[in-house]
Amino acid sequence: MLQKSIVPCLALCLAAAGGASAQIAGGEFREAVEFAREKVYPALVNISVVEENYSGGRAERIPAAGSGVIVSPAGHVVTNFHVAGKAARIKCTLPSGEMIDATRVAGDPMTDLCVLKLDLEKRGDASVPIPFATIGDSTQLEVGDHVLAVGNPLTLSSSMTLGIISNTKRVFTDFTGTEIEEFDLDGETTGIFNQWIQHDALILPGNSGGPLVNLKGDVVGINTRGGSGVGFAIPSATIKHVLNQALTFGEVRRGWMGFSVLPVAKAGLKKGSLVSYVTPGSAADKAGLQAGDVLLALDGQAADVRFFDEVPLLYQRISEYPAGSQVKAVYRRGGAEQETTLEVEPFQRYLADEVEIRGMGLTVRDVTERMAIALAYPDADGVLVTGVRPGYAFEEAKPGIGAGDVITAVDGKPVKDVAEFLVVVAEANKKDKYAVAYRSEDEEKVTLVEPKEDEEQQGAKELPKAWLGVKTQVLTEKVAEAMGIPGRKGFRVTQVFPWTKAQEGGLKPGDALVAMDGEALDACRPQDAEDLRRAIEDMSIGDEVEFGVIRDGAEVKVTIALEESPASAVDVETVKQEEFEFAVRETTFMDRVKFKLPKEVEGLLVTEATRGGWAHIAGLLINDLLISVNGRAVADTKTFEEVMRDVLANRPKVIQMFVRRGQRTHFVFIEPDWSKVQVAK
Repeated sequence: MLQKSIVPCLALCLAAAGGASAQIAGGEFREAVEFAREKVYPALVNISVVEENYSGGRAERIPAAGSGVIVSPAGHVVTNFHVAGKAARIKCTLPSGEMIDATRVAGDPMTDLCVLKLDLEKRGDASVPIPFATIGDSTQLEVGDHVLAVGNPLTLSSSMTLGIISNTKRVFTDFTGTEIEEFDLDGETTGIFNQWIQHDALILPGNSGGPLVNLKGDVVGINTRGGSGVGFAIPSATIKHVLNQALTFGEVRRGWMGFSVLPVAKAGLKKGSLVSYVTPGSAADKAGLQAGDVLLALDGQAADVRFFDEVPLLYQRISEYPAGSQVKAVYRRGGAEQETTLEVEPFQRYLADEVEIRGMGLTVRDVTERMAIALAYPDADGVLVTGVRPGYAFEEAKPGIGAGDVITAVDGKPVKDVAEFLVVVAEANKKDKYAVAYRSEDEEKVTLVEPKEDEEQQGAKELPKAWLGVKTQVLTEKVAEAMGIPGRKGFRVTQVFPWTKAQEGGLKPGDALVAMDGEALDACRPQDAEDLRRAIEDMSIGDEVEFGVIRDGAEVKVTIALEESPASAVDVETVKQEEFEFAVRETTFMDRVKFKLPKEVEGLLVTEATRGGWAHIAGLLINDLLISVNGRAVADTKTFEEVMRDVLANRPKVIQMFVRRGQRTHFVFIEPDWSKVQVAK
């Protein structure tokens, strides 16, 4: 949490626009645009994030990008919550090309705003001042004012478009025009506190979080959504409030009374606001408010909502009351005015943070009071399961536990929240089996969970057999005719494997093998393709075999010593790297043949890179040959495990992996959020 002492320095950056921008013509207009550009453009940032989402019982990371603007000399950045609110890693790139890491100060899904802090201490020259923009006064905007939308559309860095204000207090209603439309933002609703600025400056995906700028060069909004030539921005009045809350408390705090309102105009009234819903158990409910009441005043000030664009203003007023404060409400019911007092409660998010419990293949979250009310749960106790990974104990229980179920007890012990669940289940997992009680929709169920080790299953290894290092095709009638040896039977050599006895003995592609140890080979049908392999395997490793070979029309004798069949993929060691979610195995002879790997190149073959894992989003690919990790060669799985243990112990910011991909070498840089990495035991 940041201290209050830094807030005054921010106030220097909150400059009022001082009235609507004058309409300027000709060269003066161009000069005004250039002035605004030069004032804000250097403070624009291109935000690259690794977003963390949850699916199928595990966390997935997804690269994403958006825009933002620096608004203080200390390096605070304002952007959208949907750009950086769930980011596990954040990098900001300035128009100058400078790249700076950032951390999240606070995210506010209710307004779709997020405040970041640039890590200025780690800049190349920390003494160079960071550019920043001033935040203007959106209440002074008028329809027709020119504005600039600055951002990084389609990940194209540092772009700017020009437009005009179309509406300064846009709200969205449902298709019936009788209810405020609340947008879904990762499970949270957003928009109830916003009067949007509507404009026609072109914005595209990637512009999200970028500033909307007046011709004085002040930020009057943050662009958040748009399309078909229409854009919408969060007004600077809202930005200032969220920013000051974030820097004062490290979060956005709001008061809540627990009722919803509609405009009174449709009810034929001119004063007050129509109470449309009262949340059970809320401050409003305890104070006696009911749906149908007309709220006239709060704390001595009128609570008039005649039209929909005034609904967010009343909600903003309510949100500014501190939790615990007493507010007198005047309302009319059945023609009579009444008074009551509400004790303001803290506004709570609908969704608690999601947590991955990797060893159990579960993702879970706490049940919030708002969720319990909305879903008609009996209470807010228990743990909501959001995902279950296939093959893990909870998924394999009979009956199985699935997403949407609420776990209420483990091994006979009630669980109130995720923190309690982790403690209780860790103890229960020491047993061979234990009971889990859970609520599935309206049913109270119980199941038996049997913990098991998550071990990599290795296939059965085959014993080595005699082997000839070639590939062949059958000398069918047509193949023999094409070779100019009609009527001959046997096998045509199509490939001679490198570094083998077959290569040393002189066999070549195109040779026709017609006899083996003096006996003619009788293969002439496609179904005879495996006959040579079977005949070789019936012999012993080290036996010398004399082949009758037709080469360039002449028959010659070639003697080859049989060697041991090369190991297959199931015969070599495989290691799964749990923390970064990838797997490697030692290379086989056939891997070297398939991928044309030089004999002297050593490494491990990547066999798995789980979608959304840290290795996957860094660009590690299946069939990459991993040569080294942070400069240390990994020729075998034992060395690899040692190197990775050191990595997990030292937690470097960047894990550098050197790989061979096809016939080229390549670097892969894994940059994990160590606070989220669960080290496997």
